[in-house]
Amino acid sequence: MSDHQKRIAGEAAAERVKAGMVVGLGTGSTAAWFVKALAARGLAGLRCVPTSEATADLARELGLTLSSLEDSPRIDLTVDGADEIGPGLALIKGGGAALLREKLVWEASERCIVIADAAKVVETLGAFPLPIEVVAFGHKTTGNRIADVLLDHDIQMPARVRTADRGLVRTDGGNLIYDAACKAIHEPARLADDLKLITGVVEHGLFLDLADEAIVGTDAGVEVIGP
Repeated sequence: MSDHQKRIAGEAAAERVKAGMVVGLGTGSTAAWFVKALAARGLAGLRCVPTSEATADLARELGLTLSSLEDSPRIDLTVDGADEIGPGLALIKGGGAALLREKLVWEASERCIVIADAAKVVETLGAFPLPIEVVAFGHKTTGNRIADVLLDHDIQMPARVRTADRGLVRTDGGNLIYDAACKAIHEPARLADDLKLITGVVEHGLFLDLADEAIVGTDAGVEVIGP
């Protein structure tokens, strides 16, 4: 059922795109539905800025024209998924380990739409572990500093470096991801600021004051949420 909800959200977002736009392409399973729907529209003159190598591969396979932030520093619209959508369209992103590139593209965009299935809408951020991207060099020391900041926010569990079958998960930029099981983030803006002050932290998955609207797929159809 969630796949259906993701698909209709992605298709609804694709309808917002006009010919000739520069479009930011998000990363993840929901964003992939948007990329497929966008390619199917066959709009002329589109240039697409992908937020990950995986998204770039999909877009290229579907015949979309790719660009980069260097060549397209002004993006008309970015459409991307989220791991959680909280009040005021505060988001947690980064489950796909592309949060740095995603945030760079989001911040270069005139407008940002987040797409998701209904389960991603929450009353309080934090049930989904917060991804934090860090430089690989000295990452354990950085992890200790992150733990201290989390404790200051009454988050007791230290962040854990993300691993997979082949070892440490690395981003497209070669960085590592620490996941913080926050359970509840009561002051997202303060936590965002505190994390960015840590030497070694490249970026975090709190996307605040960036989304202009959310398109959420539900069993009854598509719901649009404003900021």
